Amino acid sequence: MADISKYDYDLLVIGAGSGGVRAARMAAATGASVAIAEDRYLGGTCVNVGCVPKKLYSYAAHFHDNFDDAAGFGWKLPGPAHFEWATLRDNKISEIKRLNGIYQRMLESAGVTLFNARARLVDAHTVTLSGKHGDASVTAQKILLATGGWPWVPTFPGSEYTLDSNQIFDLDTFPKRFLVLGGGYISVEFSSIFNGLGSETHLVYRGELFLKGFDQEVREFTRTEMARKGINLHFNTNIDRIEAADNAYNVHLTSGDVLEVDVVLAATGRKANIGDLGLDHLGLALDESGKVPVNERFETDVPSVLALGDLTAGPELTPVALAEAMQVVDYHFSDSVPKPLDYATIPTAVFCHPNIGTVGFSEEDAREKFTNIRVYSTDFRAMKHTLSGSQERTFMKLVVDDATDVVVGAHMVGDDAGELIQGIAIAVRAGLTKQDFDRTVGIHPTGAEEFVTMRTLTRR
Repeated sequence: MADISKYDYDLLVIGAGSGGVRAARMAAATGASVAIAEDRYLGGTCVNVGCVPKKLYSYAAHFHDNFDDAAGFGWKLPGPAHFEWATLRDNKISEIKRLNGIYQRMLESAGVTLFNARARLVDAHTVTLSGKHGDASVTAQKILLATGGWPWVPTFPGSEYTLDSNQIFDLDTFPKRFLVLGGGYISVEFSSIFNGLGSETHLVYRGELFLKGFDQEVREFTRTEMARKGINLHFNTNIDRIEAADNAYNVHLTSGDVLEVDVVLAATGRKANIGDLGLDHLGLALDESGKVPVNERFETDVPSVLALGDLTAGPELTPVALAEAMQVVDYHFSDSVPKPLDYATIPTAVFCHPNIGTVGFSEEDAREKFTNIRVYSTDFRAMKHTLSGSQERTFMKLVVDDATDVVVGAHMVGDDAGELIQGIAIAVRAGLTKQDFDRTVGIHPTGAEEFVTMRTLTRR
């Protein structure tokens, strides 16, 4: 075993996002000496320009529907509802500052040394730290890379007029006309948010349908519901060029259409945040997708250098980074040998309107994985909307391995789908059968009871 006394720290973490902070705190709890370096903001993407502010904005956007729905239940508002962007934006800023402080206090209470500096790899055990107090060199037995991802924007004429997902939260003024380019989580979520807040909203995607990789029925149902809410969907087209006009932008599409908008968001993906990190000093090569390859112990080709989260090939989800951080600590700073993460049963949610919640296999993937499957699904108008007057519908689906009766996939599009699927994910992770679902007594009247009352076979 290496003589760790010759190093300044047992573990140095580069990046104070969710995964990095969790790894630092948990490693310190084992008695290891730990430091963490961050040159931007504590909490990483999720807290500052991702999950947290996005969900707050999603909550805000839902009020538009809530005000409309209230009338059918006897509520009369004194006048038309008026949205103030500055109030939402500034309250969000205050909340993020509060969370930044919580992260700093968590690190301090765990005994982790925090360097507010840019860290660069020099060799297998050394990094340089560049900050407002000058440069320094620090050594560690193990170095953990947890710098996450960074927005990527394609280059085309006028692409300099676009904003990325880091910039969209703090606009000076609210756009009356909003366009988002892309077909992933961020695209569908922000199109729903700005539509709900009152913008004329356009979503432009080069493919036939957004949310590639999700269950096909989920994708199609979401398309219908988003269009019902007034979002203008432009598929099989792309941005050819953007031209600046008077206080606006003319967006020329490859279809020939020209859209005049106030803001263009390029939600075209994220890449591993490795710029100026010094990977070349160690000869660390990236995989075909631009990620850092690691083994089951999260070791790179240089064993003393570890990596987790969005830098690696796993799902780009905050809870995955947190779970991987725990694995890193167990592998390298404890006597326990953890069970590998089951990436096949990781649930996820898309906070578009209506929400998507999903866990396990899509129908398409299940047909490739299993010899025979059974599919159960339901599509209904929620009880709430019998009085609200809204035509919004909810979709639920179970995918079952016919040979074992095990539920291998569960999917939902509707109000609070993420909240509901979290509970269903436990059942799928535990390998419960369709018979287990059928024997569970539902809670009435709820939408959730549909998951235990689906008896009609949709197809095999």
